[in-house]
Amino acid sequence: MKKLLVFLITMASVSLLAQQRDKTEMAINSQLEKWHKAAADADFDAYYDLMTEDAVFIGTDADENWQLDQFKAYAKPYFDKGKAWSFTTLERTIYHPKKSKIAWFDELLDTQMGICRGSGVMRLDGKDWKVQHYVLSIAVPNENVSELTQIKKEHDSLLMAKMRDN
Repeated sequence: MKKLLVFLITMASVSLLAQQRDKTEMAINSQLEKWHKAAADADFDAYYDLMTEDAVFIGTDADENWQLDQFKAYAKPYFDKGKAWSFTTLERTIYHPKKSKIAWFDELLDTQMGICRGSGVMRLDGKDWKVQHYVLSIAVPNENVSELTQIKKEHDSLLMAKMRDN
């Protein structure tokens, strides 16, 4: 009887932890969907309210490594025109250690650039999960890497020389 009681308590604890993890992952997923929707709707305030004050956004160009204020300055003209960007989630995986205020994720997105990969870090800010760090990259099929490398060879050479001089 004692073993059965220990087993039932253990199973209940595992079930509660799984429910909490599912609840957390649902909250993170919801926030990310709101974030992408705010960009598609060109809702500047809603978009940036879903990011932490110390957020970083890394875009597809090697020069795009922005602190929040830099990213706002870059993106504001797009939002002001009523057309920012539209990313639709194809697939997302969320990683969240129990009782942590930090989670990370990766996602495949349907975008105006074709399939892109986003990855990032979410931080619990009060009661809400917010984007703290985001990296966007264009997904390139392996069979096209050589062709792409040739296309960007000159640009990369100039940028690497500039970076080495600094």
